[in-house]
Amino acid sequence: MTRRGFRARYARERSKRVSIRRNVMNLSLPVLLSSLFQRLVAIVDIFLVGGLGAAAIAATGLGQLLVFVTMTVFWGLATGTTVVIAHLRGAGQRREARRAAFAACLACAGMTAAASALGWCFSDDLAAFLGARDDVLHLAAGYTRLVFLYLAFTTGLNILSAIMHGIGNTRTPMQAIILVNILHVLIAWPLIYGKLGLPALGVTGAAIAINASEAIGFLYLLVQALRLDYIRIGRPDTGLMGRIWRVGWPVALERIAQQGGQLFYSKFIIGYGTAAYAAHQIGLSIESLSFMPGAGMGIAAATLMGQALGAKKYRRARISHREALRLAVIVMGTMAAVFLTVPGPLIGLFTRDPAVIENGIVFLRLVAFAQVPLAISFVYAGSLRGTGDTFYVFLVTLGVMWGVRVFLSWVASDWLHLSLYAVWGVFVIDWYVRAAAFWWRYRRRDLHAVII
Repeated sequence: MTRRGFRARYARERSKRVSIRRNVMNLSLPVLLSSLFQRLVAIVDIFLVGGLGAAAIAATGLGQLLVFVTMTVFWGLATGTTVVIAHLRGAGQRREARRAAFAACLACAGMTAAASALGWCFSDDLAAFLGARDDVLHLAAGYTRLVFLYLAFTTGLNILSAIMHGIGNTRTPMQAIILVNILHVLIAWPLIYGKLGLPALGVTGAAIAINASEAIGFLYLLVQALRLDYIRIGRPDTGLMGRIWRVGWPVALERIAQQGGQLFYSKFIIGYGTAAYAAHQIGLSIESLSFMPGAGMGIAAATLMGQALGAKKYRRARISHREALRLAVIVMGTMAAVFLTVPGPLIGLFTRDPAVIENGIVFLRLVAFAQVPLAISFVYAGSLRGTGDTFYVFLVTLGVMWGVRVFLSWVASDWLHLSLYAVWGVFVIDWYVRAAAFWWRYRRRDLHAVII
């Protein structure tokens, strides 16, 4: 090849990388912002009830944890929906993509009815099993029952966002979640503290605010999905539903393994007292400012990988993965530096309790060291899901969550009787192991052999 030919080829390759990088940014930035704003609903709840004391913080955090556990199956359905629709759209099968979206909505509706009933009946028993003390249990009861009663709005937002992510429209879900956040703040503050002539409902007021704001966000997404013709209403397509579930069921099991392990991990933290668990919840809320963008990049990686493989553009799939990984590492690495340098002021935004602040500072400095492996894990897992390799991601999550985090936390707390900080340190070890496992699998994955 002549020098001129080499330069022309290099220019074409560089132009392609710039185009893909721009595509990654256009897709992932709204997902990043959506993830941040979605998590902000929970963060704002913790922030607003902080003035009611450590018990209110712990109760709200516990209620949120129970909802997250319940959402595991729905996240599996959402991931399967995103990947299958992305493949169909990449292959130019738009009609089939709309039919897949309708099948996913029907499945979501049936699963929501069952989850709401189970959550209403058994959430109190589960909170008691986790070791919540009477003051926390009493406050958590009203919060969790109301959230489970109107769970359909949460799951509806989830599945409609997944449909739009698979299509490549990440801006509309972002708009919906921003709307939810604005309404949530406007409703929650007066209901919690009895402002503007409303009754002071405390923790229960926070639950009402979540339900009302998510109901409006769900309706907004539903109207947009129908207007843009993303969903074709008709007879359910069992074949497409089967494809969605083949991708999604390992994700559901993965989330069950993750959240089930998180429940046991939280049980070890609760054993160190209410102040320790309150610090844990505040720390997680702050840490999610980096956690959720990383998760958003994982969603973007899954969508871009699915669309590229559906179109049989394998080089584009690889480059899209690298660009998503680069952005995730930059964002989460920056947040790691923030957690290391100014943890005190961040914790102080949520509480004035000295014991909670002291513990929270240590927590944030520890999780700072997990930010880069978290970024690697999210993007590599997202890309693997985009190839349909969801079962491997499930196996890694199951093995590491229970074999590393839960087991080592049990050894540290119940067997060796080490400090709270040792149990938190296990969190960091967990994510380094996952990052290595996902990296190894992706490096060995043959994209040409992928069939969804």
